[in-house]
Amino acid sequence: MKLTFDNECRATVTDDPLHITPRFTSNSVDVAHYADAKERERFLADTFGSREWLWDSPDVLRFGPAGRKLVGAEFQLPKESASAEDSGRVPDTPPVRPGGLRADEVRDFRLEMCAVLCRTPGDAVLTGLRDLDVLDRPLEARVGIAPDVALLVQHGTVVGWSLTDPARYLTTAFAAPDPGPPSDATRRLLTECLDLVTLPVIYDVEDREPTALARLRAVDEALRDQREDRHRADVLLSLIANLVEDYGNR
Repeated sequence: MKLTFDNECRATVTDDPLHITPRFTSNSVDVAHYADAKERERFLADTFGSREWLWDSPDVLRFGPAGRKLVGAEFQLPKESASAEDSGRVPDTPPVRPGGLRADEVRDFRLEMCAVLCRTPGDAVLTGLRDLDVLDRPLEARVGIAPDVALLVQHGTVVGWSLTDPARYLTTAFAAPDPGPPSDATRRLLTECLDLVTLPVIYDVEDREPTALARLRAVDEALRDQREDRHRADVLLSLIANLVEDYGNR
């Protein structure tokens, strides 16, 4: 199968997906081996594809020059959440088929981040979509480029990505996720945090709507008091930290 990314890059699906555990930093889904900022810069310098520049933050898709195979990816979390009705329209077919990518040529390009986030009940699956028009047509394929990470394909074009069980992969930018399963409290609080940091609820927080502010304070307190699954709780605290600082005490 041939895939196109934003009409700028073309790649062929291969039989060798990445064997890298994804990291869900709460702001992005990262699939790469680097362990700190210096290693990440070296990784970007030694590969080609899409990357951020200055204040531009597209999705990152990197290929190794030797063999042109996919070696890493970073998908930004969209700021807008789709309605429950639209999220329910995300098809669960076709099934995910594991596969890697091989770029047709060595060149840099820009991969626009997805505009809208679709969420299943309990946030069991997060799906980033180019736009909601994607839901008007069936998907052609789901290519599993890494464990629980898939690209969504429509008419040969990549129109989104998905992450299954995001709570399991919660971690900081460079740390491996906790190998143990997330607690029920973590799963519930992940949903609360995603509600707070995406549209439309974040507008209520910024407008200092009392119910939204009470909800923000309750989530902050619950995360600080949580004793189990402490590493994941700290990641979620960092997700809402700016909101708490700006609005939580007013």
